[in-house]
Amino acid sequence: TSYGAFIDLGGVDGLVHITDLSWGRINHPEEVVELDQKLKVVILDFDENKKRIALGLKQLTPHPWDSLDTNLKIGDKVKGKVVVIADYGAFIEIAPGVEGLIHVSEMSWSQHLRTAKDFLKVGDEVEAVILTLDRDERKMSLGMKQLIPDPWEKISERYPVGSKHTASVRNFTNFGIFVEIEEGVDGLIHISDLSWSKKIKHPAEFTKIGEDIEVVVLDVDVENRRLSLGHKQLEENPWDVFETVFEVGSVHQGTVISANDKGAIVALPYGVEGFAPGRHLKKQDGSTAKVDEQLDFKVIEFSKENKKIIISHTRTFEEDPRAAKKADEHKHKSEKKQTSQGVKKLNEKVEKTTLGDISGLADLKSKLEKGEKK
Repeated sequence: TSYGAFIDLGGVDGLVHITDLSWGRINHPEEVVELDQKLKVVILDFDENKKRIALGLKQLTPHPWDSLDTNLKIGDKVKGKVVVIADYGAFIEIAPGVEGLIHVSEMSWSQHLRTAKDFLKVGDEVEAVILTLDRDERKMSLGMKQLIPDPWEKISERYPVGSKHTASVRNFTNFGIFVEIEEGVDGLIHISDLSWSKKIKHPAEFTKIGEDIEVVVLDVDVENRRLSLGHKQLEENPWDVFETVFEVGSVHQGTVISANDKGAIVALPYGVEGFAPGRHLKKQDGSTAKVDEQLDFKVIEFSKENKKIIISHTRTFEEDPRAAKKADEHKHKSEKKQTSQGVKKLNEKVEKTTLGDISGLADLKSKLEKGEKK
């Protein structure tokens, strides 16, 4: 049968289960025995009530682990065949009845979760390195990736800070993009390092999984085996130029691309965006600027560090009340200063005049002092 072979013991049948036919893995009893073949077997169990006898064939020979080469040790290379495969790894038979497990994490230096079926299939001949060996428990773990150099060896020499590379997009998070430069060498592009000028809410707006992206190395974290990468650094910071173009007080044409209760996002020249607070969207006719409208906007605030441009359409036709107040205050201070200087000069003159001049100059001084008090 598919689960074993029945043996005639002279009027009584015994069963050799498929697992007791051979120390090694077999798929069907026909691989080991055939009909009418005479065999020596070992009685493993006898159930008198059920009249069943459990027999064994493999027990006639020593366990393969007992005869395993005593010189075999951790670090040695072995060859074998894949006999069982699962998502978590593959069992490799290096000798009949002697198997080792290659966990999926030991198949590649890559840190991306995969299944063993991505690397191997049943029947494949493989070479591996012994990672652990327990003869008492008859267990062995093997590794394939150890046969090739660790890509993180001399990583700082191969991927120095400032070097440029092409990477493959592997995954997204809210804060950035995980990419792979080569098998086993991963990096993160933070969302803030994707673009100098575009406001990106989620990395999926910028690229897609599986696509290539150009990157520059910003930092190398050898301990955690991760690179900090940037994309926007491939170009010069345009905000250095924007600083001279979008000076406070300068006027530019822009298009309202979105709006909410707080204000509106406006597309300005050179691919940059500005923000117009709600009160600065009022037009000359009293209405409010709407989405898709193209209008002139005056820069009222610029921050290179925060990459922020605050703009106003209203200020293009209305004077800033705060600026007007400051201008009045400045004018008043200037007049007061001139009056004060006039009084000072007059005092100097009075001291030098004759008695006959005092009366006329005193009257002038009195007028100037009144003007100063105003």
